[in-house]
Amino acid sequence: MEPGLRARVRAGDPAAFSSLFDEYSRAVYNLAFRLTGNWSIAEEAVSLTFLEAWRLRASVEPEGGSLRPWLLGIAINVNRNMSRAARRHQAALSRLPPPPPVPDFADDLAGQLDDARQLRKVLAAVDRLRADERDVIALCVWSGLDYAAAALALGVPAGTVRSRLSRARRKLRKLAADWEPRARCEQVEGDRDLAARPLQEGSR
Repeated sequence: MEPGLRARVRAGDPAAFSSLFDEYSRAVYNLAFRLTGNWSIAEEAVSLTFLEAWRLRASVEPEGGSLRPWLLGIAINVNRNMSRAARRHQAALSRLPPPPPVPDFADDLAGQLDDARQLRKVLAAVDRLRADERDVIALCVWSGLDYAAAALALGVPAGTVRSRLSRARRKLRKLAADWEPRARCEQVEGDRDLAARPLQEGSR
């Protein structure tokens, strides 16, 4: 141990604690691992041991030999406290009711896939609108803004928002009416195009 390390540790010198960690952290880890048989708990014990050592630094005598026994004593107490806390935690868990059975998510997954297909259809239809019509759909329909708030967001009169929204809805109804026959004829090719669309739009 370097001369004066005890006094520097006692004084709270960060560099001294860094030296202490470099010299003894492996010994603390080995002890904790042997006590717990778990490497992750042992690593946590090392951190807690050196935090506790910092808190107890004033108890270090200025004169003496290696600080290894002092640190390992702290490590013993830290591991004891961790074991006690783990037992309390386990006891608390044992008092809880058993968890409900895990549901079968197959139906939910199928529904999500159907929702994803429907969303692609909606986005494909909205993509055929003019940009100002898409804006009012996004603000009024998807975001729930009223005409006045959407007008403020877009910097246009409320009447303009109302007319754009009305026009956009008419177009979407028309697109929805002829979507199914076309979708049946172009299902495979359309799915491929829609899957590639996000990359194409992102590159614009």
